[in-house]
Amino acid sequence: MVVSALSFLAGLMLVQQFPTLPDVKWLIVGGVLAGIIAWLRYWRCLFFVVGVLWAIVFAMHRLSDRLPEQLEGVEVQVTGTIADLPEQDEKRVRFDFIPRDGVYAANPSGTGAAIPRDGVYDAGQSGQQLPAKLRLSWYYPDQPIKAGQQWVFTVKLKRVHGTMNPGGFDYERWLFTEGVGATGYVRPSPKPVLLGRDSAWGSISVCRQSITDQLSSALGNSASLALIKALTIGDGNSVTQEQWEVFRKTGTTHLVVISGSHIGLIAGLVYFLMLKLWAWTGWLVWSPQKVAAVSAVLVAIFYSGLAGFSVPTQRSVVMLSIAMAAIILQRNSRPFNTLSIALFAVLIVDPLAVLSAGFWLSFLAVSVIVYAVSGRLGKLGPVWGAIKINGVTSVGLSPLLLLFFQQVSLVAPLANLIAVPVISLLVVPLSLLAAIIMFILPTLASKLFFLVDTVLQGLWWLLAHLAEIPMASINHVLPSYWALLFAVPGILLLLAPVGIPARWLSLVMFLPLVFTDVKQPEAGDINMTLLDVGQGLSAVVQTTHHLLVYDTGAKFSEHSDMGQSVLLPFLRSQGVAKIDSLIISHGDNDHIGGAVSLMRGISTEKILTSVPQQLSEYAPIECAAGQSWLWDEVKFTMLAPRQAFVSENDNSCVLKIQSKHGTALLAGDIEAAAESWLVETYGEALKADVLVAPHHGSKTSSTSGFLQAVQPGYVLIPAGYRNQFGHPHKDVLTRYRQVHALWLNSADSGAIVVNVKNNVLAVRGMRQTESKYWNIK
Repeated sequence: MVVSALSFLAGLMLVQQFPTLPDVKWLIVGGVLAGIIAWLRYWRCLFFVVGVLWAIVFAMHRLSDRLPEQLEGVEVQVTGTIADLPEQDEKRVRFDFIPRDGVYAANPSGTGAAIPRDGVYDAGQSGQQLPAKLRLSWYYPDQPIKAGQQWVFTVKLKRVHGTMNPGGFDYERWLFTEGVGATGYVRPSPKPVLLGRDSAWGSISVCRQSITDQLSSALGNSASLALIKALTIGDGNSVTQEQWEVFRKTGTTHLVVISGSHIGLIAGLVYFLMLKLWAWTGWLVWSPQKVAAVSAVLVAIFYSGLAGFSVPTQRSVVMLSIAMAAIILQRNSRPFNTLSIALFAVLIVDPLAVLSAGFWLSFLAVSVIVYAVSGRLGKLGPVWGAIKINGVTSVGLSPLLLLFFQQVSLVAPLANLIAVPVISLLVVPLSLLAAIIMFILPTLASKLFFLVDTVLQGLWWLLAHLAEIPMASINHVLPSYWALLFAVPGILLLLAPVGIPARWLSLVMFLPLVFTDVKQPEAGDINMTLLDVGQGLSAVVQTTHHLLVYDTGAKFSEHSDMGQSVLLPFLRSQGVAKIDSLIISHGDNDHIGGAVSLMRGISTEKILTSVPQQLSEYAPIECAAGQSWLWDEVKFTMLAPRQAFVSENDNSCVLKIQSKHGTALLAGDIEAAAESWLVETYGEALKADVLVAPHHGSKTSSTSGFLQAVQPGYVLIPAGYRNQFGHPHKDVLTRYRQVHALWLNSADSGAIVVNVKNNVLAVRGMRQTESKYWNIK
């Protein structure tokens, strides 16, 4: 059973490596092959082939429910229901929206003029159906947005598209696994119309909304409100970035979300209590074990419903149901067989679960615990048992944590030893009890919440201090797959029973994982990565022993910016410990927005900027023409600003990077005036092999005279997908072609990597080299 389940899993995983899905004809070939293998009774091979076929069929179905390209940028009038708890920040509210049938587009020409329904462009009648789920943003809404509300919106949609960077979060993959077929925003005109709201008992999302509203009312401004919401209904939208950072550093993130451990613990408590209570009643028509098992499954389903039936809770319910079914049917099953059946069930229902880090962490955690605890001689007490399980999971999950997050917490065993029993045995049960009774016994619920709040504040104080310990967590370069192949058997050997010979070899097998390193450029070579930060700019330049960051992308809210979501993950994936020089070209949000998060997350030695007043607390140096330095046989020269222009864009820091193999020019947001000054001042000295397009390729920049002076071989355009400014402008692209420059747009190419070495210039876009079938090409 175990090998069959792993074969099925391997088939699913193989498909997730495909850049494109095969044609339907290959499904027929695969079906014939599966029939032949079944006839020959090669069952394990059959499970592999069936896994491949099932993954392809499921992916084809999911991809068919995406927005047609013809509807991008078209104003669509849509009627539907807000599917789940919305995410709110100071600028916008974001939510999943389920449209009804019969959706009508407004003006397909994009002019915005309303068209009568009779005889107009009908998304349904024309065959251009909208996806079953949309993810919408409403900027500065004038009404409260609640789950279960029914609205009529006029929206402008686009295909699912996210930034693509090394080490970064694949937003398109996440939307794909969540079944979201399009994203967009609500148009303020015509004014959105609220039609009503679903019955509170007719929708799980409405029940969750009622609970979160009641919690906000009961707890007011409590510092623990966000954590209580996360632990009772799985609503982590209010948890701040600072809180998440503490949980990451202490390895306790899994305790903040409703995960398998929470579901399993609550179900276990219910099982134990019902077992004792039913036996005490003496009514043995049904055995206490069966009653306790059924009760545990029902409570697990209820708790999962409170969490919105998120994918991790679904997996937990499936695994628990299979384990309880063995008790109900009085079957003596082996733990790994039960786990294998659960794996089958989860992957049949959702084969895309293999794309989630949570899937691997949850199943591996259970597997490691079963391997290290079951079938061993001698029984550990509850204290030593908890210590052993914490140690086992910390060691066993470390390779995956490095793979997914490039970070491992060294204080996690201690933090979890304290936090797990506090959260699992006290906070979660009391919070659930209070949430259930607060509608009928609000006074008692308030007292319970006060107790929970006090406990959480004490626990937070402890975790915050643990996170401040030097080396509380370590960041490490992304490990190679061959290093993982050594680490996994190393874990099995390390956790093997005492008496197994040569267990010390496990430490040797961990060495490739620990000493994984990133190949650095040779002296005189340059690695430059224009990161995909949407409508903004951020570039990272690496030499042999130094690193420079030029601009940091935009800031969207107090809890979201490109420094946190793109730059830091990229630098961690490259094993970067410090930034030697950070250049902020000017003060526009799309260039300076991520700077503070970046500097808080990684040591930064020197800051150069044209707006030192905006970063005064970090002691920046004002950039000016003539500044120059040499790193590893690579010369960096600041060409501008020398004089003050009226436009802040024209005052951008302009940097030229020269090596014996090639030259790059980074020009910020300069426009025609600054470009003309640069040409007059430097002339042919502006010539560069690579030009980062000034001002994102706007029509007020990249003038013909400037391009004639630079004569770039490549132009890299930092622009957002279908951005509102129309960057890059078609006239600018024409001018690039006139100077015979090849151009790449980060919106279409993702992160663009430039390698300058041995007099050879290699330029490649991440979407062209590393995209998968769910990514927009």
